[in-house]
Amino acid sequence: MPIDNDHELAYAPVSHLRKLIDDRQVSVPELTEMFLRRIEAHNPKLNAYLTVTGDLAMRSAEEAQRELDQGRHRGVLHGIPISIKDLETTRDVTSTMGSLVFREHVPGEDSVAVERVKEAGAIILGKTNTPEFGMSGTTENRLGDHCRNPWNLERTAGGSSGGAGAALAAGLCAVATGSDGGGSIRIPCSFTGTFGIKPTQGRVPRYGGVGKPSFNTHSQSGPMTRTVLESAQLLQILAGHDSRDPGCMREEPPDFVGGLNDGVRRLKVAWSPDFGYAPVDEEVLAAASKAAKVFEELGCIVDEPGLVLDDPFPAFWDMFSVAGATSYGHLLDDHRGELSHYAVKTIEHGLGRTSSDYSRALQRMVQLVSQMEDFFGEFDLLLSPTMAVPAFPVEEHPTVIAGREVDPWWGYIPFTFPINMTGQTAASIPCGFSSDGLPIGLHIVGKRGGEAKVLRACAAFESARPWADRRPPGF
Repeated sequence: MPIDNDHELAYAPVSHLRKLIDDRQVSVPELTEMFLRRIEAHNPKLNAYLTVTGDLAMRSAEEAQRELDQGRHRGVLHGIPISIKDLETTRDVTSTMGSLVFREHVPGEDSVAVERVKEAGAIILGKTNTPEFGMSGTTENRLGDHCRNPWNLERTAGGSSGGAGAALAAGLCAVATGSDGGGSIRIPCSFTGTFGIKPTQGRVPRYGGVGKPSFNTHSQSGPMTRTVLESAQLLQILAGHDSRDPGCMREEPPDFVGGLNDGVRRLKVAWSPDFGYAPVDEEVLAAASKAAKVFEELGCIVDEPGLVLDDPFPAFWDMFSVAGATSYGHLLDDHRGELSHYAVKTIEHGLGRTSSDYSRALQRMVQLVSQMEDFFGEFDLLLSPTMAVPAFPVEEHPTVIAGREVDPWWGYIPFTFPINMTGQTAASIPCGFSSDGLPIGLHIVGKRGGEAKVLRACAAFESARPWADRRPPGF
């Protein structure tokens, strides 16, 4: 049946939008125009988009409709409006990387992710907000106002894919691309009540950027959506080898969609409330713990084996900052005054590391990989909270969590960055709300190469505890 108002159309799942388009109940230009109207109405208070490509989107929509009318069907996302994180370069479209330095940068080529989105026939609405060079877990930069959370405009949407999370939660796109180098898909998904998966390191090629990019050790592009099926569909499009990224996987990606509803009976699932070192907000812990018990209802064997990680942040911080300094350290000479404080902090820390520091960080990463490989020799999945806290006020990173002092730079993300170090896949699924109405996410971690199993587990949880009908008031 057709949906007859913008609000319901904006939140409709892609499967329903696909049927509406194919049955000629709504055209691609009509759908695109609806999202552009919503962006015009709501983006000024959210700052989810840095660039809106309205004219280009409408031209693409008209072309997509012509193709569909002629019987050329590119797949499930053909004619579906999508947002692109502004860490992805887009040919002939401003690509700022969240940086004042690159506020007028217009690349001559697309990143791999953007190439594949275009080939699938999706309609690019614009570029979503990100902290400068993706160097923060919240989305503030010097290009304008902070990115705001639709559930509470005084709260952060997270980062570094904060604009994508805010846009999805507010119905300003149907699906979105994000990227995750320390939690940057999972953080905003947890804070905004959306779904996203960080693929296995190397599953989605990374190519195309500004500056002088270092080798990609931790970051992966990936899908952010309102349902699990949509992420599986988008990941199927994004994944696969590209020789321009020497670190990407050469094997053909598995079918992420086909077995999505096969269930999770008899899987061995581990629950960790803290990874052995992290303080966690009481409400977050309660919601995530309750969600973990759902997997027993679903037929899994759930255990709490007492996983203990020796705090890996110092090693991660050295590697992350050295990569940042390699890519953008040259900007300190002529553009220091234009850079955000956290970008300067990251670059300076990286420039101050020695070869011995980096070697020890690599050794710690290898130890962590080995520890998790041993752990996943016994378990199929690992569950934890996604974040240590619900979304906090913009620019007010927590310094105390559950009565313990934490580093405001990273204390709220203790569960995400270790999985970037190990290269495993992990998703964040909505699992509840805090007492003041803010979303809480459950973290589901799988083996390297285990996206299909993680997505299957997420789909089983989604079926048992649906969340897509929960929408932020006022949007």
